[in-house]
Amino acid sequence: MDAIAEIKRLYYATGRATIQRDIENAIDLLKTLKTEDERERATVFMDGLSQMRSEWGVRPGGESGAPAKAAAAKKR
Repeated sequence: MDAIAEIKRLYYATGRATIQRDIENAIDLLKTLKTEDERERATVFMDGLSQMRSEWGVRPGGESGAPAKAAAAKKR
């Protein structure tokens, strides 16, 4: 399996419901890259995944901003 091709596939196939899992998978794949050139080639897709997660308001752990705020309000 080509790790860069798989990261690219994750980038194009991700959605709001899968973005956190896809980023975690992409990070695992990134760790397998042996050269700086390979890591640089993957950077654009990693940055894109991170940007999508931010735009969609998904926080690490799979929660979006709105439900997290609602949960915090319930605790008060």
